[in-house]
Amino acid sequence: MTNTNLENIIKKGENEQVEFKTSFADIGKILATISAFANTKGGRIIVGVSDEGEFIGTTIGKDTLEKIPQKIKESIDPVIFPSIITEKVQNKNIVILDVPPAYEKPVFFKNIAYKRVGKANRKISASEIRSLVKDTTEKTYWDKQVCSVSSLSDIDWDYVENEFIPLYEEISGKKMIGNPKELLKSLGCLKDNIPTNAGVLFFGKSPQSFFINSFIAIAKYKGENIDVERLDYKEFAGNLFRQIDKCYNYIKENISIMSKLPPYQVRREDIPEYGLFSIRELITNAVCHRDYFNQHTKVIIKIFSDRIEFYNPGGLPSEITPENITEKQYSRNPVIAKILSKIEYIEELGEGWNKIIDEHKSHPLKPQYPSIKSDNESIKITLYSTKEKFEEEKLLSLSERQKKILKYLKNNNVITRSVCMKLLGVSKDTSLRELSGLKEKNIIEQIGIGRGIYYRLK
Repeated sequence: MTNTNLENIIKKGENEQVEFKTSFADIGKILATISAFANTKGGRIIVGVSDEGEFIGTTIGKDTLEKIPQKIKESIDPVIFPSIITEKVQNKNIVILDVPPAYEKPVFFKNIAYKRVGKANRKISASEIRSLVKDTTEKTYWDKQVCSVSSLSDIDWDYVENEFIPLYEEISGKKMIGNPKELLKSLGCLKDNIPTNAGVLFFGKSPQSFFINSFIAIAKYKGENIDVERLDYKEFAGNLFRQIDKCYNYIKENISIMSKLPPYQVRREDIPEYGLFSIRELITNAVCHRDYFNQHTKVIIKIFSDRIEFYNPGGLPSEITPENITEKQYSRNPVIAKILSKIEYIEELGEGWNKIIDEHKSHPLKPQYPSIKSDNESIKITLYSTKEKFEEEKLLSLSERQKKILKYLKNNNVITRSVCMKLLGVSKDTSLRELSGLKEKNIIEQIGIGRGIYYRLK
């Protein structure tokens, strides 16, 4: 905003979309005005201007601008985020809070909802609150909203035709009738030839150009805490399908697998330290149920040596708790959920959590059940590793001689065939058989050739 434009706005005086404040001293009235603007048409709060429209400036302390969002979080429900702009006019500091109309109404300040009437804030009555809730229920769904700054040219039609439609037809078992545009319209991804927010996320050429933090960030740490060495960091962007697939493949490649030969079986059994269904389901849930209104953060996944943490913007709704999550279902983004279910990325009937629990029950190493922690702003789900049980499981199938070899290796690092014979008091063939058994179990490895052969823990 130029100084000229700002001065023209000031000259017109306060109205239903403009409010003057001399300073941040009366933060309560500023927050009430944010509620009023959010519940009506939106508006601007201009701080550093008198009621008469005189530029008097305002003091901007070191933490002033940082404290405003915190005050909003503490007293505005649901939380909205006005843009905050500082200007220099007539050599005086002016701060502008640009408040958009809220998608989810009513917006309360300290349990009171306000509306803007002329240049005053008025309390909204109980009947008006009921009417607002009724009128805005459908509009609160972010994914159904039209992305007004996008157009059909922002859709990746090659992806729609060559990747999505074949997958859609394969899973549904039906041949698609109509053109790609009609399909996207039926899925809730187009309205009046304009992509919806869901349409941009699923089929946009560059979704992050519109929604900057709509991607998955993943960090891998060496130990059990973030204050130790970080081994890797990745960001998975692009459309939602690609984000899910790439993130899942990355995690699968970065977890441990125990290879076990069950008794009387020919083929080995690979046992991952985490349930693979659980990993994919939690990635998909994070993408599906995150709060996209909040573009200040993103989906974050942290891989530690003993667990994986999934952080998702947007907490559980009041009726859903960690205790009843397997019994009740909800969808913050119904269009996104619908599309993911149609190509079997998620369970349409909300059975994902039941299957996660079932996978934990059937896992050979009996992992600890996932933990869920949630507040108003985010949810954290933790999967626990079974890696510490790998060695326990292997030890259960070892002979007493093999356990003796392992004990020697832990103290001496390496062992040769001749040392093994003396250690066990057995023949060369018997010692080789025990060493070979440990090799087959992937516990030790052979180094060197001929007479220089020795063995060490793998």
